[in-house]
Amino acid sequence: MNISRDKKNKTLMILSMPLVFITICIGTSIGSSNISIMDIISIIVHKLFNINLLEGIEAKDVSIIWSIRLPRVLLAFSVGGALAASGAVVQSILKNPLASPYTLGVSSGASLGVGLLVVSGVAIPFIGNFSMPVVGFLCSLATMIIVLLFASKVDKKLSNNTIILTGMVFSLFFNAALTTLTALFTKKMESVTLWQMGSFSMRGWSYLRAGLPFFLIGIIGIMLFVKEMDVLTFGEDQAKAIGVETEKVKRYLFLFVAILTGAAVAISGTIGFVDLIAPHLVRKVFGSKHSYVIPMSVVFGGCLMVITDLISRTIIVPSELPVGAVTAMIGAPFFAYLYFKKSK
Repeated sequence: MNISRDKKNKTLMILSMPLVFITICIGTSIGSSNISIMDIISIIVHKLFNINLLEGIEAKDVSIIWSIRLPRVLLAFSVGGALAASGAVVQSILKNPLASPYTLGVSSGASLGVGLLVVSGVAIPFIGNFSMPVVGFLCSLATMIIVLLFASKVDKKLSNNTIILTGMVFSLFFNAALTTLTALFTKKMESVTLWQMGSFSMRGWSYLRAGLPFFLIGIIGIMLFVKEMDVLTFGEDQAKAIGVETEKVKRYLFLFVAILTGAAVAISGTIGFVDLIAPHLVRKVFGSKHSYVIPMSVVFGGCLMVITDLISRTIIVPSELPVGAVTAMIGAPFFAYLYFKKSK
């Protein structure tokens, strides 16, 4: 049974690669001016390998695809994949389908840190464009530590419900602090508020280059512990019995979650529910084996984010909706469905 399931999952993983390509092509093609997929491929090949463009492609189309849409779509895919992988890890560690970096307050902590950076206008020397992802990572890590310490004081057994409720409390607190901050610095209010709601607007190649190292480190780091996460699903006592250093594994996994979540929030703002929806859908299709769950969460999360970003920028053209608002409209009912299903 396991062998046939593995074969099925491998086949589905291979079939998902065209899905990624098609989603990215659709996200890049559709906009205020629609550009065909063949023209998009020609523009990309021209930019990468200096091959002549197809006949009829205008200079403005090249600029729209290469400078605006393509980096935006790739960034949306990267952020969605990072958040979904983080959600899969948190749900696995806490053994709760309702858990995610968003519900644990990690995203809100990163938002507050980056909000302070935006308001103050301070840039960290020597790291330039990496300032926001670094601050996001540090604040998300600090938030995770605070949540776990506080939850352990309230409940020594550190039950999953206690951790989630503690995370929600700190999430509300950090959101209130960020709202107060924007009210105090009215000149920065518009930029902070728009960033807080989540957006990929005007995010060029520099943002993608700044976030990519964090995304790669986080995903690769998590993939090193997929076997340990499989064992942890049977319980910590069983994991310890076969030699897994559970506390050490948890610390490393939470570190990588902080890297992914912090960088994603710093670059795109607070975008919730992708880290909840994607891992749940992946487990429905691929089962609980983390060697499939993590990479496919990246794929599903990335595609979901590209689609929601496409909706946000085309539904009320020429204006844009915040991506966080679109994901919330999709995610809130999904969260309610999971909660009531779990209660029953």
